[in-house]
Amino acid sequence: MGTIQPKLSEPVSDELALVQAAKGGDVTAFEELVRRYDRNVFRIAQHITQNREDAEDVVQDAFLKAYGNLNQFQGQSKFYTWLVRIAVNEALMKLRRRRPERMVSLDEDVKTEEDSLPREVADWSPNPEQQYSQAELRDILTRTIQGLPPSFRTVFVLRDVEGLSTEETAEALDLSIPAVKSRLLRARLQLRDRLSRYFQKRESGDGKQ
Repeated sequence: MGTIQPKLSEPVSDELALVQAAKGGDVTAFEELVRRYDRNVFRIAQHITQNREDAEDVVQDAFLKAYGNLNQFQGQSKFYTWLVRIAVNEALMKLRRRRPERMVSLDEDVKTEEDSLPREVADWSPNPEQQYSQAELRDILTRTIQGLPPSFRTVFVLRDVEGLSTEETAEALDLSIPAVKSRLLRARLQLRDRLSRYFQKRESGDGKQ
């Protein structure tokens, strides 16, 4: 039988046991944490940096920093949430170094006034699932997510792609819960609007051929 990879939904006590063992010098325990979370951290880093090589560097740097600062982890939250916070910071630093002329921050594009939200979002017509394969839809969605502002994209990825709770997302990004909810709403609205326009454009283009 092959080894079954643990899922993020496993009991926190199991995670904390691994962390405690790693704190005590058990390298194997930390390697298990790496195996458990490296793919998730990579996906998050790639969504933020939009570059595979940078994302791979972020994963390595995040785990190295986590290992070097294990004693600072108090166990008041999930290790994974703490790790994601480190990874997000590393990914944002990558962006800042890559774009020195433009500071990259999670605080940009965050107006929350009601009149700043889209008034209405067109329905998808026809249903995109009837026209596109699942692989095509995943590719379209990924490219559309990449077009979101960093502040919205990061919240959307943690909350809706990686499945963190609102509270965990707020903790990982050092944001308030209302700020997370506001950015998530705006991300979803922008995403749906962008996808609607994309499908309408594709439908119109196909119809002319």
